[in-house]
Amino acid sequence: MKIDFEKYSLMVLGVSAGGMEVLRKLLPFFGHDFPLPVVIIQHLHPNQGEFYLRYFNDHCNLNVQEAVETELVRPGNVYFAPPNYHLLIDLDKKFRMNVDPRVNFSRPSIDVFFESAAEVFKDQLIGVILTGANDDGALGMKAINDAGGYTIAQDPQTAEVYTMPLAAIEKTKIDWITRVEELGTAIQEYDKNHI
Repeated sequence: MKIDFEKYSLMVLGVSAGGMEVLRKLLPFFGHDFPLPVVIIQHLHPNQGEFYLRYFNDHCNLNVQEAVETELVRPGNVYFAPPNYHLLIDLDKKFRMNVDPRVNFSRPSIDVFFESAAEVFKDQLIGVILTGANDDGALGMKAINDAGGYTIAQDPQTAEVYTMPLAAIEKTKIDWITRVEELGTAIQEYDKNHI
């Protein structure tokens, strides 16, 4: 599958149980010239340390960092939602955070960010849902689909925990259901063709 990433302005990923392993596989596929900022909403323990940021920064060609309030979303970066905050994006394409109640037992919630991003980026958004143990992200993927964005779900049969991608597949039309390695290859192929 080839994706014309230049048609889009933002890529968002939602992941929960099994996330560290799947991101360990996926993030090294991103090359220096990948044209989109990437925002990852991962369910993390509220007291999660920063080891995972340092680890992924060492294994990804893009700059990996935690999202910061009012920061403008920029290409060349992979942003993680900070633990225990809902992350949103506003119309000026800057991050916002709040401590509203948990959604789907989660804060950050994938649905909260995906719905916010769909409202801002509309058909310029790629949404990806990966392994996870609840249905967070299903409504967010529907919002992306309804706004005309491109939706990708990990094949539930290949997910460490299939519940989250399966919930998204059942909730809305998914443009591409795939293995993580195939998504990584599509990302890598883009970079090879734009050196």
